[in-house]
This record gives sequence, C-alpha cells and structure tokens, in this order.
Amino acid sequence: MTSATQPTSFPQVPSSADAVLDGLDPEQRAVATTLHGPVCVLAGAGTGKTRAITHRIAYGVRSGVFRPATVLAVTFTQRAAGEMRGRLRQLGAAGVQARTFHSAALRQLQYFWPKAVGGEPPRLLERKLSLVAEAAARGRLRLERAELRDVTGEIEWAKVTQSTPEDYPAAVAKHGREAPRDPAEIARIYATYEQLKRDRGTIDFEDVLLLTVGILTDRPDIAEVVRGQYQHFTVDEYQDVSPLQQRLLTLWLGDRDSLCVVGDASQTIYSFTGATPDHLLDFRTRHPDATLVKLVRDYRSTPQVVHLANGLLNQASGRAAEHRLELVSQRPAGPEPQFSEHADEPAEAEATARRIKELLTPVAEGGAGLAASEIAVLFRVNAQSEIYEQALADADVPYQVRGAERFFDRPEIRQAGLALRGAARAGDNDASVADADGLAGQVGAVLAGTGWTPEPPAGSGATRDRWESLRSLVRLAEDFGRARPEASLGDFVAELDERAAAQHAPTVEGVTLASLHTAKGLEWDAVFLVGLTDGMLPITYAKSREQIEEERRLLYVGVTRARVHLSLSWALARSPGGRAGRRPSRFLDGLRPGSSAGTGRAGGGVERGAGARGRKPRGPVACRVCGRTLTEAVDVKLRRCEDCPSTMDEALYERLREWRVERARELGRPAYAVFTDVTLMAIAEDVPSSETELSRISGVGAHKLRQFGADVLALCAGEPVPATPGETSQETPEK
Repeated sequence: MTSATQPTSFPQVPSSADAVLDGLDPEQRAVATTLHGPVCVLAGAGTGKTRAITHRIAYGVRSGVFRPATVLAVTFTQRAAGEMRGRLRQLGAAGVQARTFHSAALRQLQYFWPKAVGGEPPRLLERKLSLVAEAAARGRLRLERAELRDVTGEIEWAKVTQSTPEDYPAAVAKHGREAPRDPAEIARIYATYEQLKRDRGTIDFEDVLLLTVGILTDRPDIAEVVRGQYQHFTVDEYQDVSPLQQRLLTLWLGDRDSLCVVGDASQTIYSFTGATPDHLLDFRTRHPDATLVKLVRDYRSTPQVVHLANGLLNQASGRAAEHRLELVSQRPAGPEPQFSEHADEPAEAEATARRIKELLTPVAEGGAGLAASEIAVLFRVNAQSEIYEQALADADVPYQVRGAERFFDRPEIRQAGLALRGAARAGDNDASVADADGLAGQVGAVLAGTGWTPEPPAGSGATRDRWESLRSLVRLAEDFGRARPEASLGDFVAELDERAAAQHAPTVEGVTLASLHTAKGLEWDAVFLVGLTDGMLPITYAKSREQIEEERRLLYVGVTRARVHLSLSWALARSPGGRAGRRPSRFLDGLRPGSSAGTGRAGGGVERGAGARGRKPRGPVACRVCGRTLTEAVDVKLRRCEDCPSTMDEALYERLREWRVERARELGRPAYAVFTDVTLMAIAEDVPSSETELSRISGVGAHKLRQFGADVLALCAGEPVPATPGETSQETPEK
C-alpha cells in the first residue's frame, strides 16, 4: 500500500518540495500539484482526502507558490483543524492557518471591530440555552430542558440559513421542516432572544459569522485588508457548508480563484443544521474553469466492505446520488460483512457482545486479537445505547459512550430516577401510582410528571432523544415486571441503582458506543451497525424522499467506518415474547441474503438468533405507482403508497363486500375471516382474471383460493357467483 490514510506518529519532514509528493497515488498527486485556479476534489470515504489537501498546501509552500501566512484552510471541527495543523507541521509547512469557520471569523471580527464599529467587541455568549429560556419566559412560555435544546437548534438553523424571526415561519414551510413547537411561537422566542442579546451587548456563534459577513460587505476597505492577508483557501468537508458559511467564503475570496474544496455529497448527513451539498455539486457551474479530481481508491476498507458500501449507494436516488463515487478498495481481501437477524433486542445486544468478546480474544487463543478501542457499536439514536451498555457490562467488556452521556448520567434519566425514588417512598399515598396498572403503568405514571407521554413527539432532535431515553425505562419496567410479577416500584428502583453502579466503572480502553452522526470522520477495525429496522433507519419521522435519502447516506457513513470486520443486525421484536412485527431496513434490500436482488451480490452469511430460525424471508414490495419500497402492512397488501392514486373498481368492491357478508353468514364466522377490507380493496384494484393472478394478492392463501377463488373470479368477471355447497372449514382468521 503506497498511500495510507493515517501517517505515522513522528514521520520525517520531507527534504524537498518533490519529496512531499512521495507516496501519493496518481489522483492525490494531481490534487497536490494543481496549485493555480479553482480545484474541486470529490473524495469518497477512506480515499485519503486530508492527505491530498495537506500535501497540496505543503507542496505549494515548499515550492514557493504559497507563502504560509497567506493560506487559510477551514474545516468544521476543532479536532479536524488540529489534525490538519499537525500534518502540515510534519510536512514542513508550519505557519499555515487551519481553523474552523467560526474560529477564523471570530479572529477577524475581534480585530476589525474597533475600526468598523468602535469600542470593544461584544462579549461572546458561550452557551445560549439560558438566554433562550429567558426569552421564552418573557413570552409566558415554559420550555422543558429537552425542548429548550430543540428550540435553540431551530434558532441556530434560522440564523445559518439567514432567516430573520419574521421570516422563520415561512422558511420552515418552504424547507418542509418539522418544528418542535408552533413556528409562530418559536419566531417570538427568536425575536426576544435577539433583543436580549442586544440589550446585554453579547453575541452568539452564529452572530460571529453574520457580523463578519456584515463588516466585509459594508466596509470594502476592511475586505481588501483581509483579502491581502489570505490569498489561498482550502475548504474541507465542503458538502457540509451552510448558506451563511458560503457567503463568508465568497467574501474572503473576492474576485480571485485560488480555492480548493473537497467533499463527498454521499456523506451529507447534517441538512437539519442547514448544511447543503449544493455548493459542492454546483462548484463547476460557478467556476467553469475549475480542475475536477475524483478520489476513489479506498485505503481504509477491505473489498468486501467497499462492495457493500457501493451497493448501498447504487440504490440511492436524488441529486447527491447522481454524483456518487464508486470506490475501489486498495486493501487485501477480508471477511464478508455479516448480517444477523434476532428474535428481540436483548438477543441482538447479547449476540453483539459475544461477537465482540471473540474479536477481543488473542490470536493465539483463536480470536482476532483486536483492541477494544478498535471496535465500535453504532446506532441511529442515543437512546439505543443503554441495552448495549448493559450487554457489554454483563460480558465484562469495557466500553465508552461517545457524543453523549452514559445512559444513567443523562439529565432526564437522573430526573426520572429521583421521581421514581420519591414515588417508591410514598407508596400507596401517591394516587397516580396507586391507580396505575402494573409496574410498567406505575413507572409511566411517574414519568408523566416529568413530561413523558406514551406517544412520541413530532420531529427529531433532543426532544425525541429525551423521549426515547424515558421510553427505555418504561420498557425496562415492562421486562422487569414480566420476569418478576410480584415486583414493587421500590424493587424496580433498586434494580436501576444496581444497573447504574455496574456501569460506572472507569475504562481506559473500551469499545466505542456512538450514534451514526457522531461517528462521522472516525474509523475502526470492527464496526457493528445495530437496530437496522424500518422505523429506526430510516427513522420514523423521515417522510420525504430527501429525508429518506439522507437516512440512506447515514447508513453509508456507518458502513464506511469499518476497516475489516462489519456486522449489520436487526431484531424482529422489541422484547422477548413480543410480536415479531418488524422488518429489516429497506436499505438492505438487495444486499442482505434472502432479500430481492436489487444491485449486485449479497455478500456474507446470515447468522440467525434464537427464535428466528425457519422464518421465510420476504423480499421488498415496490409501489406500483411511484416505485418506492413499501413498509406499511396495508400499503404492501395494496402494492401502492397510501398517498398514491387508487385504481380501485368501486362497483366491484361493493359487490365483493355484499358477497362477503353472505358467505360469512353461511359459514357462521365474522366477515373479516373471509377476507379483510384491505384484501377486498387489493382485489378490486387488481381485478384478477385467473387463479394465478388472484393467488398473487396478499391475503389470498392457497386454502382461501380453493374455498373462495371461483366466487371472486366470477365477481371480477361480472358473472353470477356459482352455487356453493356449505362449508365447514375451521380456518383461522386472516392476519
């Protein structure tokens, strides 16, 4: 391998400009040596994009084309900026500025404020939650902590998309955004928040960008000073820029064209924060003379992992999918990705923990000998972590939760623990608990006092995560009550305390537990993608085609985090003994064994957990109108989306309903035991003309075909129903 994606800890500084290019592949070298004019780098996951752009900057500096102080490289996290500065120093290009958008803008704002505005620059508000809460209170609105975070996120989104408080409700409607509260209420909170900041002489991080844009727009003299300082620009993760960041970049650049951007539209997963890949995809429209380089040699993942990643994107649609990159692995072959189906979530978590134990086992003992820090369990929402924390703790495997507090350290869980402890002490004196049905009902009644409801909130974000966390406690109470029917609320609180104590042991080396969003930019030798069911990935509240495609890209990001070992799993039911009504994520259709072949092979074997053996796999059903994969049971039966137009023969449907009443009366059974309404609707839409066509309709099994087929086909043909002798069948009702 000539182009590793990770440098050694202390590499030797290249002796010359040409030596900087050593070890680069042809495409990376093309990036590094194109020092003039605009450059657009489309870089797939694991293709060494950071290596390419840092070597480009270093080659430009070492060859004398760039002066270090005139180069500004911007990215999106302090971690990424720090990594870039470290690599540049190792390449002999110290002095180059590598910063986040906010950091670079803040330095300029503080420096130019006295000249542009006068006086001391306003104080930066490190955390805006308390001020948003005060703004809400001024409008007689009380926000719970989770809802406060969601409203704050909405204000941040409005500002980076350059929407004023007055514009916010219209902007929400235009973008099809699901606000956590009435948009008019959020607009009022937003307006009051802005007024409070002005009254107190403070600004927030979004203001840093807005004010810098304002100064550079209104003061051409200051803009010229900035452009004299910075003459060459590099932007990493360009698919994540917001309209406001793009506007700032345009002002920095002026009428020059020394700009290099790098990104991957297939890794756009932050549109809810205002990020859009349009700036990346439209780059050559804005800069017709730009050099375009595509990096597709994947140095991170094995051919097996890369094949699955490519197959996942081959099924994507939309603008980002039109620009997808077909990765080519540069690594030796590895194991096939493993797909596993489990009876319930605890079984899935326990199987994951067992497999991790095997990977941790030394090679001499027959294992893979991986370090715990080289293994990750990735899930869609933080609320899924608790069951994996418990499974790993039970297996004596150290772990660390990234991007979120441990389950029992989360504010809502601590608050719930206090409420449950108080209710347990009160006992029958607490009327809400005394009247509740069973242990789970008691827990739900107590949590209702903290704002929890049985139905999930609309939208995504912190409110949904908080709800999921509290729902986990109710589910735990259900399982605990099922295992110990005599258990009291006090027993459940004691169980929670024991679980919390078992998970608080400090770990230096541990398996990473993280959401798919927080895993962006990271990689591990082994990755377990868990909970891959429809409703979780894609998440339930992803409704539009664009939202569904972003969920697919989120799974793509998860797959491409794996270097060698990749496991994808799902559970048919939530808890042991529960109804097995779930289905694997639609994104795995055509990729997992046993599913309909969409694009390419289905690599790897399937491991089935206890209780799942013998289940006949069912391929996906596509809507006959729009072609979308169907997941809802009613839609699958009708073979169309609920919103797509129906072709049902209304007269035939009424004839079928009248016939069903008569047949049910003859058989002494309820009408639905003959055929359900949905099955009759499907028949009236398809109007089958033969037994073969009728048998293809969901709900028409072999027995019902023999029993009722002649009648139905006659009705469909507009003919009289043939005389039928009495039936005595004891067939069970249709499900």
